[in-house]
Amino acid sequence: MTAPGCESGPVALARCPVVFRDGQWWLVAGAGAILATDPVFTSALDGYAAAAAAAERAVAELRARSGGEPDAGRGGPR
Repeated sequence: MTAPGCESGPVALARCPVVFRDGQWWLVAGAGAILATDPVFTSALDGYAAAAAAAERAVAELRARSGGEPDAGRGGPR
């Protein structure tokens, strides 16, 4: 399991109770964490992580093109 974009240390997916740590996916809750071992499930998490990383890169690129306004279009006057 190698989640794209998660090689630099523990990474949590936004709004998901999972963390990628030391090359493995963990399901996390208030009571503790459980190692995710199902290859189909972990492959889906890898795909989700890759898509999330690609989306973050695309947003960063769009922000850089528009002058780097990180909050442009969010909640301001219209």
